[in-house]
Amino acid sequence: MSSPAPTPTRRTLLRGVGGLVAAGTIGTAAYGSFTSGSTGDDVRSALTIIAPAAAGGGWDAVARTMQHAQRANSIINNTQVVNMPGAGGTIALGNVGSLTGDAHTMLVGGTGLLAATIQYDSPTKLPDITNLATLVEEFDVILVPADSPHQSLEDLAKAWTAKPGALPFTGGGSFDQLVVTDLALKAGLRGTDVNYISSDGGGEAMAALLNGTAGAAVSGLPDSIDQIESGRVRALALVAEEPVDGIDIPTTVEQDFDVTLTNWRSVSAPAGLDSGIVSDLEAVVQETYETAEWQQAMKDYAWAPAFRQGEELHQFLTDQTDRITALYKEMA
Repeated sequence: MSSPAPTPTRRTLLRGVGGLVAAGTIGTAAYGSFTSGSTGDDVRSALTIIAPAAAGGGWDAVARTMQHAQRANSIINNTQVVNMPGAGGTIALGNVGSLTGDAHTMLVGGTGLLAATIQYDSPTKLPDITNLATLVEEFDVILVPADSPHQSLEDLAKAWTAKPGALPFTGGGSFDQLVVTDLALKAGLRGTDVNYISSDGGGEAMAALLNGTAGAAVSGLPDSIDQIESGRVRALALVAEEPVDGIDIPTTVEQDFDVTLTNWRSVSAPAGLDSGIVSDLEAVVQETYETAEWQQAMKDYAWAPAFRQGEELHQFLTDQTDRITALYKEMA
């Protein structure tokens, strides 16, 4: 397998990737049910983008970046963002599922939302609404404390398989736990062998790693950059199929572990839209994606391009559903 993973420096970790920026808080928080205030078929007259989480997270950042790009380029006359947190995004999904025929509402989603529909067996699933596109993806990193004896992913896997219970993992959410489970399977363990410490967000997961509660962690790269650059933690692997331009961390696949689940972001609309309206909404999404504002945000947030529409999108969502369902079964 591969040689020990190098410790990235501040200069080399993210070549050409701008500093992360905090998500804005413009907009109205909403909880519980939601009803769109727009009517008519002119999809460019007004748009409400629902972020299925509180302000400040990844879904919120996608929603507000879309809002900014659409306003700056007059793609939509009036775009607002509404935050609707709860149950991994399934509360917002259920509300959008009730807005049949509404051409003026979009829902931001992604891997976490898909996983939540499986985990909670939500009555509304992604195939029940109109999926318009995947936009970007974020990568997880596999981390150990700086003083850990494990210098590579192979070192970590050997210690883990020898005594699974003695090496607790942590992560910032359900997506990270899926990645840990996938890594366990590829290392020769069962999903039920994993000693996983659930954390509420990347900050809590990092604290568990640094205070010795956990021996290893899986966390989103944007949440981990500062600690990696400071030298407090060591990044053993980037969870990605191929090397990513600008990120100097060896991938899982480069180290012979076929663990490639990414945290992709998507945008959807309610069901019951005719094909012409769907085409118009797909065009709005593509125009937004192509703006200078969106492209700059991809650099600022360390988002990788993952634009899919049409049949490619449909097949991708089908494959992801099968894959995540299988991982949950392994987790028992």
